[in-house]
Amino acid sequence: MKQLLQTFDSKVITKKSVAIDSSDDSTSDEEFTNDESHIPVGDTEQSNDFNIGISRDLIEKDEIDIENQTEDDKLENLQDPFVKHLCYELSESLLNAVQSSPMLVDNHTLEWQQLGKLQVQIPKSLANDTTLVNNCGIIERKLYAAAGTIPLNVDEKFKLESTHIKLQLISNLPKANKNDTLNQSIPFSPLQMEIFSIINNYQDFYYPHRTYDNAEEIRFIYCLHIVNHILKTRTKVLHHNARLTKKDDVPEEFRDQGLVRPKVLVVVPFRDSAYKIISIIMELLITEDKGNVLNKNRFMEEFTGHEITMPKKNPKPEDYEKLFTGNTGDDFRIGITVTKKSLKLFANFYSSDIIIASPLGLRTIIGAEGESERDFDFMASIELLIMDQTEIFLMQNWDHIFHLFNHLHLQPKESHGTDFSRVRTWCLSGWSKYYRQTLIFSSIALPEINTIFNKKCFNYAGKVKSIKNVSLGSICQVFNQLPHVFQKFSADNVALSMDARFTFLVNKIVPQQREPLMKQTLIYVSNYFEFVKIRNYFKREDISFVQVCEYSKEGKVARARDMFFHGDAHFLLYTERFHFFNRVKVKGIRHLVFYQPPTFPHFYYEMCNLMQEANMNPKIGSNSNMTVTVLYSKYDHNQLSEIVGTERALKMIQSERNVHMLVTDGK
Repeated sequence: MKQLLQTFDSKVITKKSVAIDSSDDSTSDEEFTNDESHIPVGDTEQSNDFNIGISRDLIEKDEIDIENQTEDDKLENLQDPFVKHLCYELSESLLNAVQSSPMLVDNHTLEWQQLGKLQVQIPKSLANDTTLVNNCGIIERKLYAAAGTIPLNVDEKFKLESTHIKLQLISNLPKANKNDTLNQSIPFSPLQMEIFSIINNYQDFYYPHRTYDNAEEIRFIYCLHIVNHILKTRTKVLHHNARLTKKDDVPEEFRDQGLVRPKVLVVVPFRDSAYKIISIIMELLITEDKGNVLNKNRFMEEFTGHEITMPKKNPKPEDYEKLFTGNTGDDFRIGITVTKKSLKLFANFYSSDIIIASPLGLRTIIGAEGESERDFDFMASIELLIMDQTEIFLMQNWDHIFHLFNHLHLQPKESHGTDFSRVRTWCLSGWSKYYRQTLIFSSIALPEINTIFNKKCFNYAGKVKSIKNVSLGSICQVFNQLPHVFQKFSADNVALSMDARFTFLVNKIVPQQREPLMKQTLIYVSNYFEFVKIRNYFKREDISFVQVCEYSKEGKVARARDMFFHGDAHFLLYTERFHFFNRVKVKGIRHLVFYQPPTFPHFYYEMCNLMQEANMNPKIGSNSNMTVTVLYSKYDHNQLSEIVGTERALKMIQSERNVHMLVTDGK
């Protein structure tokens, strides 16, 4: 802590109260659409009156008198999860537990009706959460943060008031939560009730069961959590501001802020996703007769429209049309300032409470080592991190996600107008990552996401993971009569599995597939770097092949598909990422080799179902000679489970046999 304070010693600014700007809140959207707000970082002209986290141009003039004394009293309630999680330091015992590698935890298993099987990890605290300290000769009892607890499932008889949701939000819930499965007495669906009972407990949560049917339920409940968190923070700051006007110094209990203002970071893949999130926040916060949204016109212009035109001839699959609806731009970021009844969109990052961005949008700001213009100070005090549609990030660039986590909670290079007398002690101590809550939502369970959740999330309150058990698997949706041969190879660890897989392909699979009877073999590769490795090998060995990847030009794709269909090329190398963004119907596939189980389970049956008579060249091969081959190892358990089911996948991995064949009957 001393080192951090010394770093900023010449820049420390102390304030006892917030200055109220006399600007008119009724200013039109157009007056706020300037170039400076479009680049939301590095604002060097920011007034020091921002230092306690309240926007001068949005705060209502009568709010300095404190919004509501009842609301303030509630924030002093020690049972409020917000207070319990953020307002106390970690005891030495609990700190040692979360700093250990691996983390010292107690494991629990729960079974809930909507979320299914839950795996719960709670860091161990071996000591009491109080201690006696000597303060100038006076013995005082110091209260520490309590260790996390096993989440309790709420029942239908619970009262909204017991959830500690702000009263302002409770009144807006029925209007904002547009869901057909809502309980008549409670404005939550059963799924929302169970999710909220976990995330309102400020525990990390990973839910790999996101679907197009429950997507809006999930999005609404985490938006409610975001706004509730921001409003509570703001109420506490205002409450302390008013009390500090009567004091000459800042007591320890008035530390209520981070090193920088942004508290919530939401990472989503497309502009349309951000549009839906901000729309929900508007409905939760802004009523029809009260409230104001600044820069709304610009927001509508930049985050709507530009939709992909879906072809009427050879239509795309239904899931493709749902995924790529709305504005699919993937390079964006937007800062949002929140007050009681107002939102300012496109706020400077260091004046923002919430930041919503894509992985690419964040990467262009964070930059790389050696670049002169880069900024990541705005992520120093993130208290709530949400990643939605996380599986899509693998199709964009997963390295951006690792880059993001590697730049969270780093020591800021500048002070950004921070009043260090108001900064929480655990922020100054560099413990912010132990207080950060991380919520991850995806449609599939993947090892890359598991790695983030297991290795990059350190919440002292614990973490909850929903376990995905697949009963049948996507192979049941293959309607062609085909033999599916699953071939297992061995590897000592994940890193070595990449080379082991390639060696297995080269030594076992390619020699078999090069036989004349195995013509028109498509090799489906999930990873682009593996695709390049195989392509280079084929070139060296002078093997007849064509290629289609995400970087192939449209003309070359058409030529490759034509050559493959007419038998002018023996192999077609085909990447999953190309298929994800294009979903073309490749014709002429008689033999299909999955270099690894596909990331998206529906791609398995989608590719297999292309192997039908209508798509074949009758001059080449026989319909009775068609095969599907899948390479897998024990590290492909998640993807394999999605294809053949969890129970069968476990048997195939543990079996001493290395070859397993399943046959789809075409019915």
